[in-house]
Amino acid sequence: MQADYDIGDIVFAREDLFNEEEAEIPGLAPNALLAPAGRRGVVVSFGHAEADPRQSIYLVRFEQNDGAMGPPIGCLPDELTQDEALAATLSA
Repeated sequence: MQADYDIGDIVFAREDLFNEEEAEIPGLAPNALLAPAGRRGVVVSFGHAEADPRQSIYLVRFEQNDGAMGPPIGCLPDELTQDEALAATLSA
């Protein structure tokens, strides 16, 4: 599997990311906003979906409002971008 992003890459959320029922993060409210569109994060790992080994999944830790890094969130490639200018328009 070839990765679009590598561990340590800075990425931005292309859309609001929520705590979805299918991959819920324990201890957080269901449907809680995990990262708003445009939020900066760092790739900490990557792999593939069990149901479809051709589908890449990236674990990303996004910055929180206080500057701390949040929990790792599983993201699909189309939920991320490295385009900082695009990210700025998404967070506006």
